[in-house]
Amino acid sequence: MTRTVLRSDEFSCPSCVAKIEKALAATPGVISAKVHFNTGRIEIEHDLASAPVEILVSAVKSTGYEARPAAF
Repeated sequence: MTRTVLRSDEFSCPSCVAKIEKALAATPGVISAKVHFNTGRIEIEHDLASAPVEILVSAVKSTGYEARPAAF
């Protein structure tokens, strides 16, 4: 399992949290996803082989938000 942190600066309301977590949880290979509204961090536990970072970013994008891998 791999832990990836994505960042998004676009969160405007807390309702986006559940929307993004649900989209990520539905992604094959994702074990868990936690969105931190106040910091814009999205922490994801996943199988890198079946859910690479590009797929995670795409899942977030499908909810209408942009995300990028975090440097830290």
